[in-house]
Amino acid sequence: MAANEKAGGSGGPGRVSRWMQHKANGRVTRKIRRGQGRAMGMDVLILNTVGKRSGEARETPVAWFEDGADGRLVVASGGGSRHPDWYVNLMAHPDRATIEVAGAGAEPVTPHRLEGADRADAWRRIAEAQPRIAKYQRKSDREYPVVRLTPR
Repeated sequence: MAANEKAGGSGGPGRVSRWMQHKANGRVTRKIRRGQGRAMGMDVLILNTVGKRSGEARETPVAWFEDGADGRLVVASGGGSRHPDWYVNLMAHPDRATIEVAGAGAEPVTPHRLEGADRADAWRRIAEAQPRIAKYQRKSDREYPVVRLTPR
């Protein structure tokens, strides 16, 4: 088994991939806190959650998309066959979620997973803004959740 493979076929990233992601996330998080809110051609924010099992604070940079006057949309994308940990944590403890946008402090938010026509409309706007996310979705065997984050 290669170093970056994961035993058991859970669909998650392997050890090397997780290490690389951790390093990249740290770099992007520092940029956001310095007021630089873009990475890889996308607007990014820091999503602060609490671990589903551990209860420990977690922070993850994620791409976001405008959703009206005060809302932001995030997509639980990624190449694996399961939802990313940040999404699982967010939905397990929605009352503890905050976001940080470029140069601003933490703001409490309420997450709401979009379904049906709301998801379809949001997905259309996201895919138009970032066609590569739509490309990844077409290659995935799961539907990427779209989550609306609104200030509390």
